[in-house]
This record gives sequence, structure tokens and C-alpha cells, in this order.
Amino acid sequence: MHYPEPISKLIDSFMKLPGIGPKTAVRLAFFVLEMKDDDVLDFGKALVNAKRQLSHCSVCYHITDRDPCSVCEDSGRDHSTICVVQDSKDVIAIEKMKDYNGLYHVLHGAISPVDGIGPEDIRVAELLKRLQDDEVKEVIIATDPTIEGEATAMYIARLIKPTGIKITRIAHGLPVGGDLEYADEVTLSKALEGRREL
Repeated sequence: MHYPEPISKLIDSFMKLPGIGPKTAVRLAFFVLEMKDDDVLDFGKALVNAKRQLSHCSVCYHITDRDPCSVCEDSGRDHSTICVVQDSKDVIAIEKMKDYNGLYHVLHGAISPVDGIGPEDIRVAELLKRLQDDEVKEVIIATDPTIEGEATAMYIARLIKPTGIKITRIAHGLPVGGDLEYADEVTLSKALEGRREL
């Protein structure tokens, strides 16, 4: 079935979003058509404003509406610790915990030779430049527990080791409330590796 061109373009636009297939894109497009005009205009403005008003912090590369971002600007935070993450969503997840009080460094990706992403394509050089500041005593590597995340963590650790800065890696393993029988081999292996004395 052929849709009128404006609907087809809207469906195509929704399909560019991650995790949105053809059926969901059609459902979303028709939902938008049923929305009140004011709501559609607000939705459109929100998209445009987010794209225009947000940028990356010149210090940590987290997404922000001001530079430097509120985390880097906060003198009450522990400036001797930097948590290295793959993207801004990771910063937001860690901040929700309210347990971490250090700074961040957002790589904007992970090393993935298969996808043609090398160390020069993510913000590794910028991290190393920040570490020239004698104030930094520990780097926490919090990349994803994937092959790419692990490769990135090992690469960064190898570069930092000669500086004498303490390097730690977030623990991986079983989630609280998880069942052993449903865990995959890699998760179980990491859980055993990261065991601690009670």
C-alpha cells in the first residue's frame, strides 16, 4: 500500500531511530497525525531545540546546554577521580545513583576494528591530555562489558599505566536479584573473577 508522500516521509524519519522497525514507524506516524496541532508543534520544537541548544562540554565531552557542564563546574566534586564512560547516557545512569562524586570523561564510542572505529575516532587523546593535571589520582574505567568495551578498557589502561595513576575497572557479574541458572557463561565468569571476601 502506498501512503501519501508526507506520511511516507514521516515513516522514513521514524525508521531512522534505533530500534524502530517499519511497523512501529507506521504506528508512530499515524499517532502523530492524531495528535493536537499544538502538541505536534511542541514535539517538533523540542526536537529542533535539543539539536540546536545542546553541545558537548569542552572538558569531559558530556552533553550539556552550557560549557563547561555542571559536573565539571562543581567545585564540591572530587577532582582527583575521573570515571571514563562510553556515552552521555552512562553519565546520567551513574549520576542517578548519587554515590559517585568524581568527574567524568565521555569517549563517545568504543574501539571496534570490525566497524572501523579506532582509538583516534573516540576521545582517548583528550583523556590523556586531562591526565597531565597532577590533581588526577584515579581513573575508573566504566566502559560496557562487551568485546568492544573490554578492548577499549585494556587499551586505555595500557596507556595510563606508565603515568602511575591508579586505574580501576567497574565490577561485572550477576545483577542483584538475578538467578545463576539464567546467567550466561561470560557473566558467571566475571562474577567469579570479581568475587570478594565476606
